[in-house]
Amino acid sequence: MDTEFHRERTYYPKAALIQIAWPGGLVLLDPLELDLAPLAALMESDALWVMHAAGQDIEVFQRVCGTAPRHLFDTQLAAGFKGMSSPSLSALHQHELGFKLSKGDRLTDWLARPLTESQMEYAASDVAHLLEIHDRLTTELDERGRLAWAVAECEELLARETTRRIPEDAWRRIKEARSLSGRAHLVVRSVAAWREHRAAEMDIPVRHVLPDLAVVAIAQKAPATREALKKIRGVDGRHLKGETAEGILKAVATAADLPPLEPGDYRKQGRQRDLRAAVTLVSAWVAQLARDLEMDPALVGTRSDIEALVGNDKGSRMAHGWRHELVGEPVEELLSGRTALAFDGEGELVLVPHKG
Repeated sequence: MDTEFHRERTYYPKAALIQIAWPGGLVLLDPLELDLAPLAALMESDALWVMHAAGQDIEVFQRVCGTAPRHLFDTQLAAGFKGMSSPSLSALHQHELGFKLSKGDRLTDWLARPLTESQMEYAASDVAHLLEIHDRLTTELDERGRLAWAVAECEELLARETTRRIPEDAWRRIKEARSLSGRAHLVVRSVAAWREHRAAEMDIPVRHVLPDLAVVAIAQKAPATREALKKIRGVDGRHLKGETAEGILKAVATAADLPPLEPGDYRKQGRQRDLRAAVTLVSAWVAQLARDLEMDPALVGTRSDIEALVGNDKGSRMAHGWRHELVGEPVEELLSGRTALAFDGEGELVLVPHKG
């Protein structure tokens, strides 16, 4: 299954085409003409939905039929367990089936009607061989003992994407916001949540409501008046009018009423600096481990994942599941002093028992 959609000028994705293939059949559904609500029953059934880079597609289905697939297999995600780093659908076809897909119509206007023959052929090709790729990937991952890992990761992706637009979590998607603490942290949470609500209400991208730079600068300065808001970097005349200015100032004023986050939900910048050397060392070992296992290093763990693990964040992805088995447990042994990192005779990092 796949979708074509536009969202350059909107908050919500605007579905333009739904492509579904099954053994022996393939159909293109036009959401501009059809009521796709009946798809909900199929989505919530025991059927396995195979998709590639499913993140935004999940949001599309939530919009057009009110729900998301109950069971998902993401071929891009699964390919990471055999060493491919976020491959495009065309690259995965080349690797698994020996031919590439045409990219000619990828960026055409999918909302225009009628669709051209070329567009429909392109759309159909995106799903025509997905089930075959799924079968090849699952067979290989099963042989490597990693199929359960891939299934678990797809389940985590599904859970994450079906809740990713929660306004109260919007601050997490602003990189500079994650290092703020104290009052600035409360304000950035409040302003980012207001911006998310406002963007959804107006159906425009969040950056059109208020850019990330302005959100962080407002959090740092906490303006209480329009005059103070006017002096904030990233704020311009659009943000000083009517409901926008009122909403920003109200979000700043009510930030102190926000409930505290759970312990470990964010780490103070000073603590991150203290752990920088350890994080760098562990990151080098994790990258080498991923290469040795022929896995995508970013799938095994990002630097943020490693920071959370080294910082004893119980919410770290490496604190549970297959990542804990693969990385978390060895790193916990390292941090406890029971093991140490050393170079072997060939310049490879290895964990060895600590002799201290």
